[in-house]
Order: sequence, then C-alpha cells, then structure tokens
Amino acid sequence: MEGIIVDTIPQGNARTPVMIRLDSDIAQNYEKFRALEVPLNEGGSVPLSSIATITETEGPVQVLRENNERLSVVRSNVENRDLVGFVEEAKQKINSTLKLPKGYHIVYGGEFENQQRSSARLMAVVPVSIAVIFLILFFTFRSISATLLILLNIPFAVTGGIISLFLSGEYLSVPASVGFIALFGIAVLNGVVMVSYFNTLLGKGMTIDDTVYEGARRRLRPVLMTAFIAALGLLPLLFASGVGSEIQKPLAIVVLGGLVTSTILTLLILPPAFKIIYKRGQK
Repeated sequence: MEGIIVDTIPQGNARTPVMIRLDSDIAQNYEKFRALEVPLNEGGSVPLSSIATITETEGPVQVLRENNERLSVVRSNVENRDLVGFVEEAKQKINSTLKLPKGYHIVYGGEFENQQRSSARLMAVVPVSIAVIFLILFFTFRSISATLLILLNIPFAVTGGIISLFLSGEYLSVPASVGFIALFGIAVLNGVVMVSYFNTLLGKGMTIDDTVYEGARRRLRPVLMTAFIAALGLLPLLFASGVGSEIQKPLAIVVLGGLVTSTILTLLILPPAFKIIYKRGQK
C-alpha cells in the first residue's frame, strides 16, 4: 500500500527511484479495498475479502525494527549541559515514573551511545599511553625517580584541564578526553627538556645547587616557547564558531588549561624536587 521501489532512473550523479503503489483512492476506501480483485493462477480473479479478513483499526504508520526487535524512537537535543548527566537524570525520572510492560526495554542511543563507546576505548588507551611513556622515559634516563618526577607533570596538567573545563562551562566529553591525551605528551615533553638538561650539567661537573639554578634559568625560554607555540596553535580552535566547533572547543580548553599548570610545575616545582631527589640518591 505504501509502495515498493522497483527501479531507479539515473539523472546525472543522482538516481531517482521508481515506485509502484496502490491507488490512493482504493487504499483509503474500505469497501473498494475489500473488493480489490486478486488474480488466480488458473485464471480469473476473486475479491480480496474472500481470502482475507479485513478490519479497520488504528496503528503506527511505520514499524521500525532493529536487531529483530520492534523499535519506537524518541529524539531529543541537549544544550547547555553535559550529555551523560542529562541521560542519567532522564533514566532516574523514567524509572521512577514509568513502568514498562513485560518485554519492553529502553535503550539510550545516538550520540550518547557513541560517547559511551568512545569513553570505554579511552579508558583502555589512557593507561596504556601512560605506561608506554613511563617505559620510554625509564629506558632514556635509567632512573625510576627521574621518570616519576617527569610524570608528575601529568596530574598537574590534568588539574589545569579540569579547572579550565569548569570555568568555561564545558563538560567532560570525548573531544575533551582526547585533549587530555594530547596534553600528556606536551606536559611530559617540558619535563624531559628540564631533567635532561639537569643531567647534562651534572655530567659537566656542576654542583647540584648550580645545576638546578643554571638549568632552570637556561631552560626557561625553551619551556615557555613550547607552551606558547602550542597555545598559539590552539587559539583558532578555542574561538571557532562554525561547524565542528563543539568538538574543537573542549579539546582546546583542556590543552590550554593544562599547559598553564604543567608549565608552572616545570618551572617552579620540578627544579627543587629534582634537587631533593638527587641529594637523597647521594646518601
């Protein structure tokens, strides 16, 4: 009755479907539909009412199916709040006010389902990334204390990213999570620049006090330049307003906020921490 597509007509790059459907005058008239002639294999025809029981009743215009189950879709758009929080609140209200008949269940899909799937992958990727960074640093410096000192940049960077998300009104999302992963690399890089230079000065025979002072002074510009260049490259994403800006902004906000705190750690906390660790190692 709704018609079936039997062919397509090419028109340039597009294809127009050819559909055959029942005459609307017959489909909308109960008596005419009952009298519709059905051809027989032996010839002749019989009315449809003689081989089928036809009744008028109300029902859905279209029956959707997914995974061999009937599906009814309710759509909504979420603005000015995080998607996960919205879904959790919706679940609580639905569970408290709606009792589903036996055999019915609710599935929260769409962007929420994609985000949950991506978050699950990130939960596996982030620990692996940190473990790989740890191994690379350990084999480079041959020191667990130096490696852990450099990795101390990561929680400081994460703190800055979370604070920046809170102040900007954004929420933790998949783009923001990707921003945290990118932030790990930048934060660790600054620590590597500082610690490797400290080791170079110690190898030249400098005392630990002179090493920390001269190393922090001479590496000040490279560390600031690294953070400044990374921040400058993210500014277009931060102020983007076109299509895709909802993905770009959280990523940029996380990295920029984390750069501030990780740079402060690298310049102000890492040098004295290196000095303390070195002196303990000499005892």
